[in-house]
Amino acid sequence: MFRHTVKTISLRVALSAAGLLGLALASQPAHAWEQDGHRIINNLAATNLPADVPAFLRTQAAIDEIEYLGPEPDRWRSRAESELAAAQAPEHFIDMELADALGALPHKRLDFEAKVFAAGQRPEAIGLQPWEADEVWERLKAAMRQYRAMVAPDQGSNVDKKPGANADIEPVEAAILFYAGWLGHYVGDGSQPLHVTVKYNGWVGANPNGYTTGHQIHHLFEGPFVAANIHAPDVQAKMTPVKLIDGDMFDAYVAYLRHTGTYVEKVYQFEKAGAFVGAGTPDSRDFTAARLADGASMLRDMIYTAWIDSAQPVPERF
Repeated sequence: MFRHTVKTISLRVALSAAGLLGLALASQPAHAWEQDGHRIINNLAATNLPADVPAFLRTQAAIDEIEYLGPEPDRWRSRAESELAAAQAPEHFIDMELADALGALPHKRLDFEAKVFAAGQRPEAIGLQPWEADEVWERLKAAMRQYRAMVAPDQGSNVDKKPGANADIEPVEAAILFYAGWLGHYVGDGSQPLHVTVKYNGWVGANPNGYTTGHQIHHLFEGPFVAANIHAPDVQAKMTPVKLIDGDMFDAYVAYLRHTGTYVEKVYQFEKAGAFVGAGTPDSRDFTAARLADGASMLRDMIYTAWIDSAQPVPERF
């Protein structure tokens, strides 16, 4: 199992309605859900795709590939590739308290980064999770549009085409599988409550309930506890029915992250009760399986929506 030991140090600002509470110095965890959780999320998302997606996406080979790619971005977080590790680390999380303090979240990454710099802060201290997820989803949709054009050349007007009978579609199928698997990592990260808060690895700010301020909770919850106790059937049972995501994908994805954020304190409550040690408790196991199921359901629905949306004509201009 891949285990990344590099820790990066960052300052996180904890905010309350009253304003600035203070600075928290802590270790950035290596990855969310670690390998086991990410594989479960990607596998179940691919396994539960509806029948009207292309048949190649529902083969066992495709499911295996998408599952393998679940932990892929965590494999890019090594000292051996230091520039890559530094550049993509903020794409795994977002501290919503800090992001919201700057106002409404713009849809484009560069607009958000400009807002962050104007406030005298740096994007890597706040996180870029929703922008990365939305951008990878758009890559997936573009590849699916290309696939449609190759298997049915009469569709679309500004996509590279080959006659359907002669088209070599294996390369575009490979691209679709890669983007779907890559997307799964960030969607999985987004289902882990500690990836959307300044309290990502120890409580910061007012702490009347005496939650841990140590830096073990993140790994304890998503790593050993998941590996020892959570299995695909547990997660499958908690998945929602497939649905098409209506409206703007960025807005839908941010809503998904905000829903995840409603469970931050619950994670700390379980940790305080010792419910992530050993076999934990029935409630802590159910909670963790439900978080993974939320990620698997969202990933499945995003892949499905990319397929449906890829049939839409491309606007002539932005």
